Amino acid sequence: MISTLQILRETLASEMRRDPSIFVMGEDIARYGGAFGVTKGLLDEFGPERIRNTPISEQALVGTAIGAAVAGMRPVVEIMFADFATLIVDQLMNMAAKLKPVYGLDCPLVVRLPSGGGRGYGATHSQMVERLFTGVPGLRVMAPALPRDYSALLQTALRSPFPTLFVEHKMIYPMRAEWEGVPAPEPFGKAQVLREGTDVTIIAWSWMTHHALAAAQLLDSREVSAEVVDVRSLAPLDMDTLVASVRKTRRVLVVEEGSMTGGFAGEIVARLAEVAHGHLDAPPKRLAFPDLPVPAARTLEAELLPTPASIADAAFDVACWV
Repeated sequence: MISTLQILRETLASEMRRDPSIFVMGEDIARYGGAFGVTKGLLDEFGPERIRNTPISEQALVGTAIGAAVAGMRPVVEIMFADFATLIVDQLMNMAAKLKPVYGLDCPLVVRLPSGGGRGYGATHSQMVERLFTGVPGLRVMAPALPRDYSALLQTALRSPFPTLFVEHKMIYPMRAEWEGVPAPEPFGKAQVLREGTDVTIIAWSWMTHHALAAAQLLDSREVSAEVVDVRSLAPLDMDTLVASVRKTRRVLVVEEGSMTGGFAGEIVARLAEVAHGHLDAPPKRLAFPDLPVPAARTLEAELLPTPASIADAAFDVACWV
């Protein structure tokens, strides 16, 4: 059993051994190992040419990485906290995302984003920022939940010609899983049904997937059978799997950790309303963080974040709607 953090490290090391064009850039990622320790120890094996400390400038970091990607390298950028991705929106949206579809240039860039709340880090170190990028053509956005998927999807990202944002939830880093070596890569754009059910579909990604699974267990005692679908890949989005689940259960709840207004859950609900409205026996429902900054006080943060209990209550309401 090893942690998700260790799985990420093992996957990075394996891919760097396979492909000498892969290198990692970030603030304090070398000897220190990064804010969360993902790259700890990699400097000893790969040296400072491939495990590169950078100045405290996200713009300089990502701008340099884009240039290196276009020149034939495969940079992996660690942004210390996902919240700081707001500093590189221009470079990702107007530069990296446009290179392949507009100019025919590969941009094999991976940007890793430690995301999410649950640790009392406050308003500028706890956000889920995937909503900022899912609507940008040319960008790939991954938000896995299972430790194994962190490895399988990261490998795909490291071999892709497209710039990819890899959303890593801080609460998943310590989660442990059986490990028999690096698994095979898995394609982007594939959701997975983690739990079969018949009464209501709960759609989630990243840390909320684990809360959704716990909520499904709570619903068993209320005689509601919940199906849990892990989105994994937000862009591209696997609508086929989502629609197939909704057609079976005929009711759906979409859960995300980010705030409600403008969230990606709204995009999923809108698409389901368009293509699966004839199969819905109840209005689709969303559950998200309120439209507020994330509090630094962990007690307040816990009150506002979706929980297994609040997800179960919302899903029960959808399942019982008449």
